[in-house]
Parts: sequence; C-alpha cells; structure tokens
Amino acid sequence: MTFSHERPPLQADERTALTGWLDLQRQILRWKCEGLSEEDAHRSILPSSPAMTMAGLISHMRWVEHLWLEVVFLGGDETLNPSFDETDEDADWRTGGAPLTRLLAEYEAQCARSDEIVAAASLDDTGRHPGHRASKANLRWMLVHLVEETGRHAGHADILRELLDGSKGYY
Repeated sequence: MTFSHERPPLQADERTALTGWLDLQRQILRWKCEGLSEEDAHRSILPSSPAMTMAGLISHMRWVEHLWLEVVFLGGDETLNPSFDETDEDADWRTGGAPLTRLLAEYEAQCARSDEIVAAASLDDTGRHPGHRASKANLRWMLVHLVEETGRHAGHADILRELLDGSKGYY
C-alpha cells in the first residue's frame, strides 16, 4: 500500500473533512502493518490484553466499521458481527490465525463498503437498527465516532509496532 500523507483540505466542507480524516486514520492503521511478519502480526505483547495484536486490531477495526455503518446505521443483521457475541467480549479481536494479508483485505473491503454507505446518505440521516442504543445518532455523529475510534487504534498500532520491531513514526 502506498501511504498518502494528505490531510483533508483546510477549507473542506463538512463531509469532505469527516471522510478525509477517517480515511487518513485508516491509512495510518494499514501503514503500521507494512512489512510486518505473520509471526509478529499475531504476537501478543501485552500480558493484560492478549487479543491486542496487530492482526487483532485490524480484525476489530473491520468489525467496528461494519457495526456502525451496516448494523447501526443501515439496520443490518447484527448476527454477522462478532462484536455482538455476548459470550466473548473480544470476539471481534480474534483472528483464528487468519493471515494478516487476508485481514487487511477484509478491512479494505469493509472500508470501501462503508464509503459507499456514507456517499449515499445525508449526514443528518439517523440509524435504523431497532435495538441499538446509538441508533438515534445521525451519520455525522457516527463518522466523528469512527474518526475517534480509528485514530485511537492507530495510536495503539504505533505502540505495538514499536514494541514489536522498533519501527516508529507518525508519518
């Protein structure tokens, strides 16, 4: 992947700013995986958080995008998303040993699907999931939340990568 260092334009409209910042954080997260061995991608280095691996982070973020835009916003089937597994709070972090390349491809596909959903909707549209507590939020709120959560986990990826092999850099 070629990492773009481009931030949204300084005078961007609201939609361009929101989607631009989200895309930048997504790119940072994927960039932190470049050149990582399979062994390191699945290596747990935080004893108190064994699911917090680079591969686990990518899996989690794929399901975060799915949860907010396909389930909460569109009202889609929550049973497809491991985040709703009440027996395992880290189910969406578990990779089953899937190769990092596959997890990244699934994340990329989910981001593309998320972009399609966002492009087809108004920022004022609200969620349609009948039982989710945040379904009354509008798309604007959900995008701000996705920027926050993706940025937060991109920061985790910074730390994990440095602990794994010493690689550092914001961009």
